[in-house]
Amino acid sequence: MTSGALGVPASDAAPHPREVLLGAQAAAVVLPVCDHYCGVEDRMRKSLQLQAEMLDEYGACVFDVTLDCEDGAPVGAEAAHVRLVARLAHETPPGQRVAVRVHAVDHPSFVDDMAVVAGELASRLCHVMVPKVEGPQDIDRVCESLDRYGASQLPVHALIESPSAVHQAFAIAAHPRVQSLSFGLMDFVSAHAGAIPSSAMGVAGQFQHALVVHAKLEIASACHANGKVPSHCVVTEFRDHAALSLAACKASQEFGYTRMWSIHPTQIRPIVEAFAPTSDEIHAATEVLVAAAHAAWAPISVGGTLHDRASYRYFWQVLERAHQTGRVLPTAVQGWFATNPVAVP
Repeated sequence: MTSGALGVPASDAAPHPREVLLGAQAAAVVLPVCDHYCGVEDRMRKSLQLQAEMLDEYGACVFDVTLDCEDGAPVGAEAAHVRLVARLAHETPPGQRVAVRVHAVDHPSFVDDMAVVAGELASRLCHVMVPKVEGPQDIDRVCESLDRYGASQLPVHALIESPSAVHQAFAIAAHPRVQSLSFGLMDFVSAHAGAIPSSAMGVAGQFQHALVVHAKLEIASACHANGKVPSHCVVTEFRDHAALSLAACKASQEFGYTRMWSIHPTQIRPIVEAFAPTSDEIHAATEVLVAAAHAAWAPISVGGTLHDRASYRYFWQVLERAHQTGRVLPTAVQGWFATNPVAVP
């Protein structure tokens, strides 16, 4: 194996870090750190345009756009709305990541939604989001619909919104077709018959009320136990950018989330910045991983600290997250990402 003075080993035979380091104890799914929801036609078009602009700016698709058929569809116009969503998805250029939130499996419009999403859009979408999932049986029903239309490759994201769903979080996350779990804060609070105050839906209260905190931690833990992506709930105070940034930092650094919802375009950049590693973290990860690659991933010492594959895995995930958030990677590690997309559906 040959090597460069500053970079990773320069050999086609050298294993990629993903091959060496990622396994049962590490997330197998890599997704953009922000999932932006919109359901009104003008906002959906503007969100897709913003995604295209930021794709050019960052050199990576740093957020998903999820076109919403659940809350976005006017009552009585669900069929027309899913057709609108289909047109917008078909108009979106390749390289952008577009998803659809369908109605819940027990809603009358679920069947019609899936006929369009699975029957006409599957090759264009990065995933389908299913709300109000109560257990693995709901995921089975979604997968049956996907399979019926030949769309078995389309990943499923599940929205956890009730106490019983939180209780089933590990079973839902273990489903092989599930890629990510999201927490539905407002529905979760509302499901408690007034036992949780409305303040728990706010940017501060949602990190303080014991039942809400418990739900968030259960969902994050279920995802990490099964190699899936935990996606944090919304912050409805969309004009308070400082509060949003604080919430995103808490979700990322204290609650174990690697992805977060946006419901207003101004929330996207603060979320991306909050979930991005710092330049110091990127530098440290690069130093350790380049040395590890030159040692064929055997144990090493860097700056008087011992490292092996357990810590290599952590530092590799720092670089993965840097790539997801459009950070400029050091030259020494750019080769690892040259042919790897920011997210693999």
